[in-house]
Amino acid sequence: MWRQRVMKNLRPATFDIASGEFRDFVRRSREVVLLAAITGAITGLGVRFFEFFVAEVALDRVLHGPLWFAAIAPGLGLVASAIILRTIGKGATPATSDEYLRAFHDPEYPLRPRAFIGRIAAAFTTLGMGGAMGLEGPSMYGGSAMGAFIQRRVPAAFRGADYRTLLVAGAAAGVAAIFKAPATGAIFALEVPFRDQMARRMLLPALVASASGYLVFVAFSSTSPIFSFDSDRAVAFQYKDLAGAVLIGIGCALGARAFSRLIRLAKAFTLRPIVTRLMVTSTTLTVLFVVTRGLTGESLTLGSGYEVFGWLAVSHSVWLLVAIFFIRCMATATTLAGGGVGGVFIPLVVGGAIVGRGVGDIVNPLDPTLYVLLGVAAFLGAGYRVPLAAVMFVAETTGQPGFIVPALFAAVAAELVMGDKSITSFQRTPAI
Repeated sequence: MWRQRVMKNLRPATFDIASGEFRDFVRRSREVVLLAAITGAITGLGVRFFEFFVAEVALDRVLHGPLWFAAIAPGLGLVASAIILRTIGKGATPATSDEYLRAFHDPEYPLRPRAFIGRIAAAFTTLGMGGAMGLEGPSMYGGSAMGAFIQRRVPAAFRGADYRTLLVAGAAAGVAAIFKAPATGAIFALEVPFRDQMARRMLLPALVASASGYLVFVAFSSTSPIFSFDSDRAVAFQYKDLAGAVLIGIGCALGARAFSRLIRLAKAFTLRPIVTRLMVTSTTLTVLFVVTRGLTGESLTLGSGYEVFGWLAVSHSVWLLVAIFFIRCMATATTLAGGGVGGVFIPLVVGGAIVGRGVGDIVNPLDPTLYVLLGVAAFLGAGYRVPLAAVMFVAETTGQPGFIVPALFAAVAAELVMGDKSITSFQRTPAI
C-alpha cells in the first residue's frame, strides 16, 4: 500500500492525462480503421453494380448490335449525359477524378449529393453507350464521395485526424475494386494528388479500404486479373530490353505530353454552347468509328479500350499502330469534349500498350509482350505522374512481375521527359 502511495506521489499529474489521451487515440484509431473498411465495402458493392450495368448490360448490347447503331450510340450517350447533368445534376460538370483532387486539396470544397447522383447517372449513359473513357473515374469519384459523406456523419471518430481520411480511403477502394488491384488502389489514391510525392498519412485507411473494396467486388464477380496471358508465357527480360525500356519511356512521355495537351483542349471545348458542342462531337465520334472499322474491321473506338489489347495480340504495321493510337486518343478527347463522364486512366493504359507494341516489334519482334506492359506502365505513370501506381497496376492486373526491373527504367525515363506536365491541372507540386 505504501509503495503505491509513493509511486502516485512521484508520478506527475500530466502522466495520467497523457495516458488518457493515448487510450482515446487508440480507441479512435480503431474506429477510423473500421469506418475505412465499411467505406471500402460499400464502395466495392457499388462499383460492382456500376460495372455490371455499364459493361455487361448496356455496352455489351452496343458492341453486339447493328453497326449503324454502334456508330451513333456514343453521340446519343453524350446527348443523354448532357441532359442528365443539366437536370438531375443541376448543372454539374462532367468531372470525376478531378473532383476527388479538388476535394483533397480544399477542405471547404463540397461533394454535393445532387451533383454526385447526376454524374453517376451520366456516367451510365456515356460509358454504357460506348464512350471511349474508363469506368475508374466514376468509381474513384463515387468512393471518395461516399467516404467524405461518412466522415461528415461521424466527426467524433476523426477528432484530430485529417479531414481527407475517408475521402482517400473511398477513392482507393473505388480504384481497387474496378481493377481488382488493391495495392494499386491505395497507391494511386495517395500518389495522384501531388507531383513527385505521396500523401502518406492516410496509408493505413487507404490499404484497409482497398482490401475490403476488392473483397466485396470479387465476391460478386471473380478474382481473375483483368488482363490474362497463357500460363507458360511468363514475362522475362534480357539486358538488351533495358535499352528498349528507356526508349519506351521516352516515347510514352512524348505521347503522354501530347495526349495531356489534347485533354486540356477537350476540357476547354466543354465551355462551348451545348448544341454546337454535341453536334461536333457526335459527328466526330461517328466518323472515327467508321474509319476504324474500315482500317481494322473492329469497333476499337467503343468502350474504354480493353478490346485493343486483343487486337494487339496480332502483329500490325507501324503505320496502322500509329493510326489507331491517334484515333483512340481522339475518341477519348472527343468524348470528354462532348461532356461525357468517365476516366482517362484506361485510355492512358491503352495508349501505352500501342506504343509498347510498336517498340516491341522493332526491338524484340518474337515476343513483344514485355514491351506492351512497359508501355502501359510508362504512359500511365507519365500521364498521371504516378510511376509507383503504374508499375503496381501492371503487376496486379497481369500477374506478371518479371517486367518490374525494366519498368523502373521506363518509368524514370518517362518521368524525366514528362517534366512538370500532367493530364490534370488539379495536381499540386509539393511545398518545399
